[in-house]
Amino acid sequence: MKRLFYKDEVWFAVLWIVIYVVGFSTADSISESIGQPKLITAAFGLVLSYAVFLFICKNGLREYFGLCAFSGNYKRFIYFVPLVLISSVNLWCGLTMNYDVFTSVLSVISMCFVGFLEEVIFRGFLFKAMAKTNVKAAIIVSSLTFGMGHIINLLLGEPVLDTLLQLVYAAAIGFCFTAIFYKGGSIVPCIISHAVVNSLSIFAVEPPALISVMTAASITILGVGYGLWLLRTGRQSSEMKI
Repeated sequence: MKRLFYKDEVWFAVLWIVIYVVGFSTADSISESIGQPKLITAAFGLVLSYAVFLFICKNGLREYFGLCAFSGNYKRFIYFVPLVLISSVNLWCGLTMNYDVFTSVLSVISMCFVGFLEEVIFRGFLFKAMAKTNVKAAIIVSSLTFGMGHIINLLLGEPVLDTLLQLVYAAAIGFCFTAIFYKGGSIVPCIISHAVVNSLSIFAVEPPALISVMTAASITILGVGYGLWLLRTGRQSSEMKI
């Protein structure tokens, strides 16, 4: 992994995307087949998160990949109020227990690992690799691949409309998260927000189709608007060198 990283960061990022997508899909399938959803998924998330974090720490890349303190001006970031609104999206229609307690706990654990891994892989590995040659392209690709990655939910049996809406607002949120990292030098706020969104989805009330569309539109506008605001105001964090 270390040799590939220093040789070609883009392919390093692509490899981790493949490992993440295939690994979590397989873990979900195995969990379902043994009759306990998310059991293997939570274990796999723990192992993969530890492996990624260990690689970053051992090679002195924590600041490079944004696993560090936030360095931006909180006022310029509107004190993260738009990010808080995005994080609360699954509270908008209320909460309920969709699963038993044990499955809910495993699901929350899995979703927290997903939040960490997706931010490190898409915002850290992929964005940083591409930003070396073209920042605008890096922002677009990091955002769109993050959104398109959710198409795998169709293979997991999710409704078509819900998945299509998710592709759109996930790309918008990905754009917002990328702007935060680019301008603030840290993906920690993004990891926290991502983990909260994912975890609360376990307890979300399924809204009617019209409400789903309106919610997706609201989040898309908020994510894109906030991201554009950040990109057009202030200076980006200083580039980390390795």
